[in-house]
Parts: sequence; C-alpha cells; structure tokens
Amino acid sequence: MKSSTSVVELVMLLCSQEWQNSIQKNAGLAFIELINEGRLLCHAMKDHIVRVANEAEFILNRQRAEDVHKHAEFESQCAQYAADRREEEKMCDHLISAAKHRDHVTANQLKQKILNILTNKHGAWGAVSHSQLHDFWRLDYWEDDLRRRRRFVRNAFGSTHAEALLKSAVEYGTEEDVVKSKKAFRSQAIVNQNSETELMLEGDDDAVSLLQEKEIDNLAVLVPFLPKLFISRGPVVLSTPAQLIAPVVVAKGTLSITTTEIYFEVDEDDAAFKKIDTKVLAYTEGLHGKWMFSEIRAVFSRRYLLQNTALEVFMANRTSVMFNFPDQATVKKVVYSLPRVGVGTSYGLPQARRISLATPRQLYKSSNMTQRWQRREISNFEYLMFLNTIAGRTYNDLNQYPVFPWVLTNYESEELDLTLPGNFRDLSKPIGALNPKRAVFYAERYETWEDDQSPPYHYNTHYSTATSALSWLVRIEPFTTFFLNANDGKFDHPDRTFSSIARSWRTSQRDTSDVKELIPEFYYLPEMFVNSNGYQLGVREDEVVVNDVDLPPWAKKPEDFVRINRMALESEFVSCQLHQWIDLIFGYKQRGPEAVRALNVFHYLTYEGSVNLDSITDPVLREAMEAQIQNFGQTPSQLLIEPHPPRSSAMHLCFLPQSPLMFKDQMQQDVIMVLKFPSNSPVTHVAANTLPHLTIPAVVTVTCSRLFAVNRWHNTVGLRGAPGYSLDQAHHLPIEMDPLIANNSGVNKRQITDLVDQSIQINAHCFVVTADNRYILICGFWDKSFRVYSTETGKLTQIVFGHWDVVTCLARSESYIGGDCYIVSGSRDATLLLWYWSGRHHIIGDNPNSSDYPAPRAVLTGHDHEVVCVSVCAELGLVISGAKEGPCLVHTITGDLLRALEGPENCSFPRLISVSSEGHCIIYYERGRFSNFSINGKLLAQMEINDSTRAILLSSDGQNLVTGGDNGVVEVWQACDFKQLYIYPGCDAGIRAMDLSHDQRTLITGMASGSIVAFNIDFNRWHYEHQNRY
Repeated sequence: MKSSTSVVELVMLLCSQEWQNSIQKNAGLAFIELINEGRLLCHAMKDHIVRVANEAEFILNRQRAEDVHKHAEFESQCAQYAADRREEEKMCDHLISAAKHRDHVTANQLKQKILNILTNKHGAWGAVSHSQLHDFWRLDYWEDDLRRRRRFVRNAFGSTHAEALLKSAVEYGTEEDVVKSKKAFRSQAIVNQNSETELMLEGDDDAVSLLQEKEIDNLAVLVPFLPKLFISRGPVVLSTPAQLIAPVVVAKGTLSITTTEIYFEVDEDDAAFKKIDTKVLAYTEGLHGKWMFSEIRAVFSRRYLLQNTALEVFMANRTSVMFNFPDQATVKKVVYSLPRVGVGTSYGLPQARRISLATPRQLYKSSNMTQRWQRREISNFEYLMFLNTIAGRTYNDLNQYPVFPWVLTNYESEELDLTLPGNFRDLSKPIGALNPKRAVFYAERYETWEDDQSPPYHYNTHYSTATSALSWLVRIEPFTTFFLNANDGKFDHPDRTFSSIARSWRTSQRDTSDVKELIPEFYYLPEMFVNSNGYQLGVREDEVVVNDVDLPPWAKKPEDFVRINRMALESEFVSCQLHQWIDLIFGYKQRGPEAVRALNVFHYLTYEGSVNLDSITDPVLREAMEAQIQNFGQTPSQLLIEPHPPRSSAMHLCFLPQSPLMFKDQMQQDVIMVLKFPSNSPVTHVAANTLPHLTIPAVVTVTCSRLFAVNRWHNTVGLRGAPGYSLDQAHHLPIEMDPLIANNSGVNKRQITDLVDQSIQINAHCFVVTADNRYILICGFWDKSFRVYSTETGKLTQIVFGHWDVVTCLARSESYIGGDCYIVSGSRDATLLLWYWSGRHHIIGDNPNSSDYPAPRAVLTGHDHEVVCVSVCAELGLVISGAKEGPCLVHTITGDLLRALEGPENCSFPRLISVSSEGHCIIYYERGRFSNFSINGKLLAQMEINDSTRAILLSSDGQNLVTGGDNGVVEVWQACDFKQLYIYPGCDAGIRAMDLSHDQRTLITGMASGSIVAFNIDFNRWHYEHQNRY
C-alpha cells in the first residue's frame, strides 16, 4: 500500500480479494477484542457513574438530615430557652409573692408588737382595762437545751372555743346544756368584738399600718427595681416541690434555696390547702417562710408516712421546720445545698453533711451520748430526748411525737415514797403487758390470728398517736385548736377526755384498746394540767365536772406533780431499768421474734419499711394507705439490734474521784479558806469562771473602790484526771491571790480610775465578767455609757452608749461555744437594752469595724422607775428585770413584754433577781421578802427572813437557792418551797457578793471586810437527805 502511487491503485487494492482475506485473517480477532473491551469499559463506566450518583445522593441525604436535625435542635433550644425564661419569671414571681406575704406577716407582727408595747398595762397607753385583752396564752415553739418547750406567750388568736362547747353539748349533752352553750357562745362573740374594737388604733382596718396588695403591685410597676428588694442575695441554687410538715397541717409548696437563704412558698391554689381551717393556719409558721443559712444549727433526716423523704432543720431561734420531698435523691440535693452543720454540736458528732444524711442507727452508734448516760454525765430525761430526736420523733409531726414512759404506779396514796420499789413500774414490759390478765388476752389474740390480709399483732392501737398527743395537751393552745380541728370542731366526750392522772393510769392497765405511753411534757410542763383558758369540757357520767386534771393526792399542785414525776424518772429504780424500756421502744425488742416474746407487736403499718408508697400508682389507694398510716401511729426508727447497755450504778460511780455524785465527808469543814486583800474595800462582785479548759481559770473579784483581782483557781483534790491537775497542787488551797495585788506591784493594772456618777451606789450589779475572765464590763459612768476593760492590762477597750440616763445595772447570760452571750444593761431612763457580746472579737456587737457604735438587739420597756436589777437567760430566751418600785417584768430577748410578776402584798421593791434555766425565778424584795415565780408568771412560794440579803444564787440545776447578807450568814434553801436545807457558821462581816465554782462544790463569797471566803458546798447530800418522801 505504501508503494501505491495513486488513489485509484489504493482503492483497487483495498477492494481486492486478497486484502479482504488479509483483513479477515489479521484484524478480526483484534476487532472482537476491541468490542469486548468497549463493552467492559461501558459496564465499568456505568458502575462508576451509579456509584458516584449513590455517593452524591448519600451525601445530599446526610446533609439534608443534618439540616433537619440542626433545625430541630434550634427549635428545641428556643423552646427550652423560652421555658427557662418562663420558669425564671415564675420563680421571680414566686419569690416576689413570697416576699410580699412575708412582709405582710412581718408588718402585722410589728403592728401587734407596737400595740402590745403601747397598750399593755405597763405601756404608754396602758390601763387596767386593757389587761383583759391578754388573758389568753399559748405554748411557744421555743425549745431549751433539753428540747423542752415551756414558755407561754400571749395568744392573739385565743378564745374559750364556745362554738366547740355548743357542738359538744348537741352531741353529748342534755337540752339544758345546749341552752347554756348558746348563751356562752353569744357572750364570747360579744367579748371578741369588744376586744377587736379596743385594739384598733386610729383607723378602721389594716390600711392604717399596712400596704395593701394592690399598692405593692402598683409600686412594682412604678419602681422597676423593686424585685431586687424582695429577692435575696445570690441566684437560686435549687428549687423543688416540697410539703411543709407542721402539727395537723401538710402544705404543698415550693422550696427554693439560694447561696444564703431558704425560702418556702405555700401553694395557696392547692385544693387540700384551701380546705385547711384558718384557725389552724394561724398557728402554723413557715407557710411563707424565709430562713438565713447563718440561722441553721442542725439538719436531721426524717421520715414522713414511714418514707425516708423528709428533713427537719433546727434554727438559732430554737425552733425547727420540717419539709417532705418527692424522693430521697431530692433530700440529698437539698442537704448538699444547705450549710455543713450536721446534726449540731450536742451529740459529739462531726458537723458534716454525711451526718445529716446518716440513718438513725448510724447516728446512735457514732454518738457519745450512750457512754455519757452510762457515766451519769447526762440525766435520764436528756438521754430519752436524745433517743427520740435521732429516732425521728418530732414536735412537727403529731404522729411521731416524742414518747416517754410511765414510771410510777402509785397515783392513789397521800404520800409517795421513792425508796419503795412497789411504787415504780416494771420497765422491762410494754404498757400492755403490765397487767397479767390483759397480757393473756393479747397473747391469745396473736396466737389465734386468722386474718390473711394482715400479719398478726398484739395491739390494734399504738402507744403514741396524734390523737393521744392531742388528748394529753387539750387544755393548752395551740393544741386545743389542733384537737378541735381533728375532732370535727368539738371537744371529746367528757368520759374520754383526759381528766385525771390516776384514771388515765388505770385505763392504760385495764382497757384493751389503751396502751398509751406518756409524752415529755409530763416531766416538765405543769400548765398542761390546768384549764387556764376556761374551756367547758363537759360533765362525766359520774357527775364530775371536767376542768383541771385531777392530780394524785401526793401532789398538791401541778408543779409538785411534774417535779416529783421527774425525780422518779431520775431515780435509781428507773436508772437501773431504763435500758430495758429502750429495748422495747427503740431497740432489739421492737420487732422480730424478740418483739413477739416481749408482747410488743403492733399493726404492721406502724413499722418503717412495711410499705413503699411510691409503688402504689392508684392515687385513691395511695390516699387510703396514707390515711391508715396516719391513723395507726408510727413506731420510732430502730436504733439498735442488740440489747442496750445498762447504766452504771450510782454506788460504782461514787468511788470515782471526779464523780458528780460523790458525797463529801460530812465532817468536812464548812470553810475551806479565807483570803484577805490588802485593800479593806468591800468585795462587791465575785465571778468564779473556773472551768479547767480556760486559759486562766480564776475567781475575779471587784471591790467597792473598783479595784479588781484575777485570783487563779487551782484544781484541788476530787478532780484527779482533770486537765491541769498535778500532785503538787493536790493539797494547795483552791484560790491563789492575784500576784499584782498581793505584791502591791501592779495595782495600776488592776484599778479602774474612770469616774462614775456620784449618785451611783456601787454593788454587784455594776459589774459583769466575761466567761473567759479576760474582760470586765462596768456601768454607772456619768456619760450614760458602760465600758469594757481588759483584765490583763486594766485598759479600756470599748465604750458603749445607748441609754438616755446613767446605766445602773448589768447582767450576762450563760455563754455558748465561742464565748458569745447576751449582755443586758438597765438604766435610770427606765429601759433596758439587750446587747450581743462577741466572744470571737471580744466586743459588744457583731462587727469589729463598728465597735464604736454597736446597736442593741432589743429595747425593753415597761418600767416606770430606775431599773435596779436584771437577770437574763439565753436558754429560755428571757430577760427578767426589776425597777426601784413596781412589779418585775418578763421580756423575751426579741423585746416583747410577756408579763409582769406581781409579788405578794408589800413586795413591790425588788432588789435582786436570779433565774435558772430550769424555770425558777427567785426575786428578793426589800426587808427580807423572797418570792419564787415560774417563768410563766405563777407565784410558787414566798418567805420572809430577818437578814438584809445582798446576794442570791441558784445552783445549776435550779433546785437550790443560796443567800447571804449583812448578817454574814450563808443559808441554803430548797428553791421550790423555800425549805431551809443548811445554815453555815456566821462570818465576822456582811456578805456582798457570791458565786459557785463550775463543779458546784465551792461557794466563794465577797465580804464587806475586803476578803473572800471559800465554803465547801454539797447539794447532793441535801438532795438525798430531804427528798425521798412526798
């Protein structure tokens, strides 16, 4: 082909047969291969295109899905944000409305307080006619160190409950009773109307003193920053639904916790809340509550309806509040949002949140209280109160009210001998098994049980129920109102009403449906036996009118019964058996085979763990189950599953040298030592702060010339093993004179030279020494101040102003951990000021930066003359003061005037006051007259002596009174009835001041001759000599 020279030749060649054969021969195979390759390439191309298309579609789908997801997420975030904002607005609204309610309540309380100050008998507008407005009293929620609630305060909601009388008469009485009741009801209505009109100030209603709700709302619109005033500092850390648990009230609401406060706001729209009687709500605190973290002292886990979902929070103002939560997880969150206080400082446990969440059994095992009880460092009463508290018993839930034992069996005889075993109950048996015949009945019931629906039990009622607690306390408010609320607005049938202690004991031994134990009030609250509000409780079938509770013949008055009953509780017979009763109520005989053997099995719904309410989904069934639990009562949490250890015997402890029970040798000398100071100036103040843990245990003395001495205290024989004890000191005298006074070397460090007002008579009331002996507070200065001096240097450290005239007297309360205490100053301006002493900063007031101008905690008014004597008790929250003339007045530490202590005839010039935490208030009047009042104003005893008394002192248990005066004779009296216990030999000079050492074994008196005398004193000996028969 290459050689072809023309196109024609080429065409002819291509068309030739030879070419055709050549092509078929050489190119056929290649062509077929080419076609096959083309096919393969086509398939591969197709697969590639499909794969690429699929990948593209997958990517597009994924991107589309991501877009949808992002869009949904965006919408969800928007919705969440909107919901959060709504929740936040709701929370703000909740906090603002709560603050409004709180402000409303506070304003009402303030108005009432101002009205009381102005219109009470001793107020600026006071008149005798106003005294009838204050006839009604109620038990305050204030607790002392042993958790006793003893203080009565004025009751603005008090009445004779005539409407209840009418209902009771209709149900239980005759036609004549109904007519009488209607008359009483009408007269009561008239009295109430009169009292309301007299109480008003200038206007018709609350508008005079309170902003109305609408006005507050208008303010909120006008002032945009108003919510900041209402809402606390810091954001809300936790908000949860909760129920406020109070006696006969369960209120749903919202609990909110910020970084510094707790708030509770009740849900007033809740149907159950709307049904609660307003009379009951009047006594319920915390419905619109706010509590500062700084006020919280203890947090306990609690049960509610047998579920471990509640908390009880104890406050610095000695009240508590209880909340129930949806579940245990919420309880834990709440505890971890609250301050780390544990269960307080009383039980020897660390202040940690894990302690607040611990089970009752863990608290029992970790605490040191059982050992302290065994060693007799704490009383039976205190130990039982401890067991009740950790086992979940609380004043806030009447179904879990603290439970105490009956200890006596003799309520019939004229005289009670506490040395006879037959007068005491067998504490190894439950109340239902004490009567052998009744015990057989209960045992047969258990053994012949046939009900498949319920496990067998001995008793179909419980030893502690809400009904029994209310029936014991029916005569005192607020329990009267609670009882009427629980009993359809009427009193119980007269034959069922608590009317006689002997009758109640007999019933608990004979009636097969009564196995009630007692409540703590039987051991400290005489007022519960007196119908002081004049309720018409009806007439029993034996025609006895139910009024005050009939006491045993051996108790002439309620105070006698309570005192003797408490002494029986603390007696050796009870101490030896009490661990067996604890086994029944809190211990290993509470459930299981041991409970069966001990005849101690109750309905299964009274026991913890018997039912899980959360597993019941049907609301009707759940409500029925809750009602059953409320009805049957609740057994305390089981604290131990082995026998409780017994208490050490008194005789065993008597041989320990540091024993509080050891009697001194009766022949031991009365006078230990006499210490004569170089200055002959009368010793007008003695303060024995001798606790071994102090830096300087000492007896601080101050003379009339304002020369003070810090006389070191030595731990003498009888305190072996105590800190600071050494054999070298064993035979030393207890008091060593201040070396600066003895050597006359540093008198300038001991002499107060600042001028006092010339008209002031220097006496024991002019001085107060702090509990650590480091500072002396002195009053009487011409500039109307009182001053603080260092005992180390004698230098002035603080001047405190506040009165409008010369300060005439000072007093100090007992000190707590850290040395904090209250100081009260009384003045010629007829007022008293309550101050706070900071043990940390050693100043009056909380803030060292404003120590020049501290503010008093309260102003106490009501006296008409110069205040001359005052006593303050932080544990009871009371200040009792006397002016030159007129009755002594009792104020709370918040400044409310509770009552006047009207002395007997010729007792209108009080000069000395001593109040004990046990509730005795001893007042000495001019010319040798003494009166003993209860803290609730009842005159318990009076006496007259020939000595002009200059100093009085109550022992730490409040049972003994020591007096001394111009005759130079120290006398010891039984405080409750002024029975003389002992007279010491007379001294050669008058007594001006006195104090007791911390162990109550040494009495130090300051003498007019410029010396101090130390006496041996042994209250235990007199206790055992004089107090066995009643």
